[in-house]
Amino acid sequence: MWKGKTRGGVSGYLFFIYMIRYLGIKAAYGFLTLIVLYFIPFAPKATKSIWQYSRRILKRNHRDSIHLLLMNYYRLGQILIDKVAIGNGMINKYHFQFNHYQEFLGILDSGQGVVMIGAHIGNWEIGTPFFNDYSKRMNVVMYDAEFQKIKDILKKNGQKQPYKIITVNEDNLAHIFQITEALNNKEYVCFQGDRYLNADKLLTCTFMGQEASFPIGPFLLATRMKVPVVFYFAMREVKQTYRFHFIPAEKVIGSKEKRAEQLLLDQYVNALEKTLNQYPEQWFNYYPFWKLPEHKNQ
Repeated sequence: MWKGKTRGGVSGYLFFIYMIRYLGIKAAYGFLTLIVLYFIPFAPKATKSIWQYSRRILKRNHRDSIHLLLMNYYRLGQILIDKVAIGNGMINKYHFQFNHYQEFLGILDSGQGVVMIGAHIGNWEIGTPFFNDYSKRMNVVMYDAEFQKIKDILKKNGQKQPYKIITVNEDNLAHIFQITEALNNKEYVCFQGDRYLNADKLLTCTFMGQEASFPIGPFLLATRMKVPVVFYFAMREVKQTYRFHFIPAEKVIGSKEKRAEQLLLDQYVNALEKTLNQYPEQWFNYYPFWKLPEHKNQ
């Protein structure tokens, strides 16, 4: 289970901010090689989780798993650098491509509240400049520990958050009322659908061939509120290019055999699998995600 903390500290972000400002993006990419080699031995839990992902989920051999591990850490570093660079006005250094963008905008313009569900793959924040005025109506649901870290980084870097934040705190249910209010006000609520803290409120399904657990909240709220749902992933490609994948969910009707939230989760997992099969190195959940049996020869 995820412990509520994301890899990387404020000092790491600030280091890259200054490197990009004074030495440029390419120099920051070059420095990543040293960081990747550092992380492999000094982040053992993360390294183990990606190794298991490669060996037991993707079924790759030892050589290919070493390559994927290196690429995973390198790609994470690139995405961090890109986030900092674009946040500092260097958006012209990047290229962007879109799948189903007009259909997505049509849903945002439909006069309803909208639920957007992403995952910890790629770089979901990179799309913020393209939402323009839509950002004013966006509410990003974020665990309190993650929010505090991002707030510190933005404050020290003189940046403003372009969207609103709804913080989740396990000690109260205030976020549920805020989410409901935002949807009733025809605003957009953005979730990450692949992490949870409360092990008592889960949905399970087969994901990438193995059983995995997902938070029930985003899927239950979306079906109860009866609002349109879009799955959204922003994936990094070569030559500083990002491709945005917008996948509108089909309407679901629950039954005795399968509840509506489970049907919505099935759609989400299908979209997530297809995206991850295209970009297997951009899986950034650094903890035991799948319920895998003990296996000595990995």
